[in-house]
Amino acid sequence: MHTLDTVEVDGIELAYRVWGEREAPPVLLLAGLGGDGVDWLRIAPELARTRRVYALDLRGHGASDWPGDYALERMSDDIVGFLAALGLPRVSVVGHSYGGVVGYLLAQRHPDLVERLVIEDAPPLWPQDPPLEVPERPKGRLAFDWAVKTQFTEQRNAPDPRWIEGLSAITAPTLLIGGGPDSHIPQELLADMAKRIPDCRLVTIDAGHLVHETRPEEFLAEVRPFLEAEK
Repeated sequence: MHTLDTVEVDGIELAYRVWGEREAPPVLLLAGLGGDGVDWLRIAPELARTRRVYALDLRGHGASDWPGDYALERMSDDIVGFLAALGLPRVSVVGHSYGGVVGYLLAQRHPDLVERLVIEDAPPLWPQDPPLEVPERPKGRLAFDWAVKTQFTEQRNAPDPRWIEGLSAITAPTLLIGGGPDSHIPQELLADMAKRIPDCRLVTIDAGHLVHETRPEEFLAEVRPFLEAEK
């Protein structure tokens, strides 16, 4: 069982789901672009055996507010405010794809807040050559604000150089999980990213991009012992 709640951060209402005992060590789950806390329904209850699990709907996603400004810096700032509002001085972070980008930016900008970091098949913020095309909005109702996609594409095409340099500033022990050759994320770039993070281990689970959905048991077999390990 889990609960769905909201909290206000700098005038933005953020929705989140919670599993586990209140006193257990906290872990924060961040879904990929277009996803929300529902993406973690197979993973969160398992982690909640020993953890207090929070699955956050990032701004512009799911039940959180859709304010229109989706710069990656705003996403990171939202998490800082979220943790402060819930009285969580330090958490482990597990982020898939876009959520993994937000997670590793948080870890480099606010290393004091991140105990351990799991990055699941997340794109490195290298300049894109050729540039990615900014996609047109598909027809119909979406479960997220399409502006998240367009703004993220723009930031990937012209990333802040400090985001690459900042990988070396991540102090949290890091587990980087690649999805293997069936993923659209170039796995050689994940290997390069892993070399730039001081305490990082790269593992590959041949599941494609949606590792935690396609191979949940194998995903948990890597993540659970990593979160439980002594620093």
